[in-house]
Amino acid sequence: MRQAAVLDVGCHSALLTVVRRPRGHDGLETVLSHKVRLSLHRMLAPDGQLDEHGIRSVQRAVAETMDATSAEQSHVFAFATSVIRDAPNRDEVIARIAGATGMRLRVLPGREEARLAYVAARHWTGHTSDPMLVLDIGGGTVEIASGDAREPRTVHSLPLGARTITRRWLPGGAVSSSRRLVKVRQHLRRELSRQPGLPTPEPGGHVLASSKTFIQLARLAAAQGEPSCSRGSLSLSGVRASLDLLADMDPAHRGDLPGISAHRAEQSLAGALIAEALMEVCEATSVEICPWSTREGLLLERLASRR
Repeated sequence: MRQAAVLDVGCHSALLTVVRRPRGHDGLETVLSHKVRLSLHRMLAPDGQLDEHGIRSVQRAVAETMDATSAEQSHVFAFATSVIRDAPNRDEVIARIAGATGMRLRVLPGREEARLAYVAARHWTGHTSDPMLVLDIGGGTVEIASGDAREPRTVHSLPLGARTITRRWLPGGAVSSSRRLVKVRQHLRRELSRQPGLPTPEPGGHVLASSKTFIQLARLAAAQGEPSCSRGSLSLSGVRASLDLLADMDPAHRGDLPGISAHRAEQSLAGALIAEALMEVCEATSVEICPWSTREGLLLERLASRR
């Protein structure tokens, strides 16, 4: 029985996932999932460099996840997301982690992350040939992909992730005034609108939203009783209602809200602002929540390569 293993080192965690595909089945069966919590957004210098504490935190997390599996390191695809990929001292960070653990992290370009998120979403829906638009909000970047086949026709990656917007526009996750909120909204719409060729939903197509940002917003909107919102779907009106609630609340207390995890509370307002702008510019009035993204795309492709 074929297995695949991926170690995903991101801003909030290092997650080792081992899956297999049972004979006669097209899905993924989880063999092992081991997560080590990180808070790398608190360990970044003003220029985005990962500080000494952050490097050592990643070293410990990688070592712990690898201790949790019997898989050989050569069989584990280990990659770092934008918090390390975009750090000015990225090469030093990767070299030191490799020296301490024996595991060399790879980095994926944003467009490749967008492609993999699309591959995962397409598989998750059941390999339909309907047109599909996939939206994914990460910490450093936003990924957008569309198409009507197993591979996307268009992919985009923009530096408008929740961590990026929080650091630049909403220090500490708080909004200083309604005027500031307007400025952030204008900035996001302007930057997205400048991107040529952004896809919009096609007739008979589907709009899927990946990432923890969308998942948590859907849960929050559903808990507020917003129409057309549930754990599996999120409307633009639901995003706006959640955004208003988050903007009025102290970041320290957002983790008490349904669906909002404490370690993502600081970035939750930025995430809602990005989701609103993304859905507006891409003309998506509602999205279907997809629990799969880049990591699952990698797992699927690594399983396929072992045939």
